[in-house]
Amino acid sequence: MQSYQLEIKQIVDYPRCRIYRQFIQNLMADRSIRTNGGSGLFYYTVLCNYANFRTSYLRIDGIGYTVYPGEWICTVKELSAWFRTRFQCQAVSILDELQKRHLISYLFLDRGKVVKYKIRDWKKHNTVLDYNCPCQKDTGFFFVPVVVATELVSNRRSSEMDILLDLWMSAVYNDSQVQGSEIGPVAYFRNGTGSPLAAYSEMAVRWGISKATTGRVLKKLADMDYISLMSFPGNTGSVIYLRSYLSTMFQISDVLVDKEEVAMSLKINISLPDEGEPQADSTLTKHAVCVSEGLSCVSKSDMDAVIRKMAQVLDAQGISCFRCPKSIYKLYPLSDACREEYISHIPKAVSRFGIAVCCGEDKPVYTFELTLFPAENDREGGCRA
Repeated sequence: MQSYQLEIKQIVDYPRCRIYRQFIQNLMADRSIRTNGGSGLFYYTVLCNYANFRTSYLRIDGIGYTVYPGEWICTVKELSAWFRTRFQCQAVSILDELQKRHLISYLFLDRGKVVKYKIRDWKKHNTVLDYNCPCQKDTGFFFVPVVVATELVSNRRSSEMDILLDLWMSAVYNDSQVQGSEIGPVAYFRNGTGSPLAAYSEMAVRWGISKATTGRVLKKLADMDYISLMSFPGNTGSVIYLRSYLSTMFQISDVLVDKEEVAMSLKINISLPDEGEPQADSTLTKHAVCVSEGLSCVSKSDMDAVIRKMAQVLDAQGISCFRCPKSIYKLYPLSDACREEYISHIPKAVSRFGIAVCCGEDKPVYTFELTLFPAENDREGGCRA
């Protein structure tokens, strides 16, 4: 039997986001995330969560109703419970707002006790099935247009639940157009830069809240294991990775995202220590580092610091050699012929060389290629690896 290797990619230009019903049900049950004063994204997603894919029949208080694709019928009391409103009139006001934005249409039945709503453009974004069958509300998935989610969060102040859903719908995984997405599902707000780095001020404007509130909400979501928040010094910005995203969206194991690996993927500056400065990480103190004489562009002490950074990243990925005292690291320059033929587009100031991880004096067990970009206007002599 022929074997195959599976590669999953999520394209950033895809106009719709797949949302699983069970994920929305879990969010609705999580009372620790606030929904009050929201932009409407959470409420709209909840209504989509209950919408039909096929025609079905529903009985409420002994009365039978026909529910077509993109529609659902519920009591006003149920609607208020979904939206977590204190009064039923508040839930109806939310429906009015969504109807004004031409996202839904609704009407009252049974003298105002029952609401029948319809998601507009449902057939455009979700497949409609011809046969009649009851539609389960806790299994399967539906699609939400990305443009609708963006318009809703830009409409007014976003709640904590709106922010979480916006991050979830903005997540991109393993897309060559977005830096850092090969490491894990990263939040990318599709600003055309290809970089997921975003400042708190940018996110605050997007969600209609203050920078302080933005930091508080993101920290809360990180503490609840919904996201991994990684902030970098200076004006670099922050990167947000979604936890449990892969297991929910693709039914595969989630990955561990390491901050050092993210910094290297995004080419964030690595500040080299000053001469004589003590090293906080002693992982490589017992290892032998052999630097070729052809690497005169980078000093031995600086290379020690670079290898320490590299070891932290690879050790987090499960490569145990970096904790073994018998390991020897050999650094050697790559040939000029290879540089001219294959990487002629790389500036000459960039340093590329190979690193071989050897077990004692035997043959290498791992071989890596390392590229150092000199940081511009860096007073501390930093570099990008």
